[in-house]
Amino acid sequence: MAGEPQADCLFCKIVSGEVPATVVRETDTTVAFRDINPQAPTHILVIPKVHYPDAASLAAAEPQVAADVLREAGAVAVDEKLVETGYRVVFNTGSGAGQTVFHAHAHVLGGRGLNWPPG
Repeated sequence: MAGEPQADCLFCKIVSGEVPATVVRETDTTVAFRDINPQAPTHILVIPKVHYPDAASLAAAEPQVAADVLREAGAVAVDEKLVETGYRVVFNTGSGAGQTVFHAHAHVLGGRGLNWPPG
C-alpha cells in the first residue's frame, strides 16, 4: 500500500534502522544521510519516512511531506555550508533519469562546480 514501508526497499530499511547510514539530519517525517556513491564532495540524500516510488507520487499523496523533504534539503545545505557557493537539489524519476532506488528522495549536491546542463 502506498506510504507503507516496503520489505524490499533499501531506503525503508534505512528508515527502520535495519540498514545503517551516516545520518546527518532527522525529523519526524524525513531522514537525511550521506550517499554511499557521492557524485560531489557533498552528496546527501533526503528521504521521506513514508514510501512512495518517486517525488511526483509523494507530492500527490502527501504534499506536506514533500514540502518537508524540500525544507530539509535547504537545511542540509545550510548545515554543510553550501549556501554561499551554491548547491543543487535533484529528484530523479524513473530508471531512464538515473533513479536506482524507487523510494522518493532528493539529492543535495555541492562543494564543486555544477555545470548546466547536467549529465
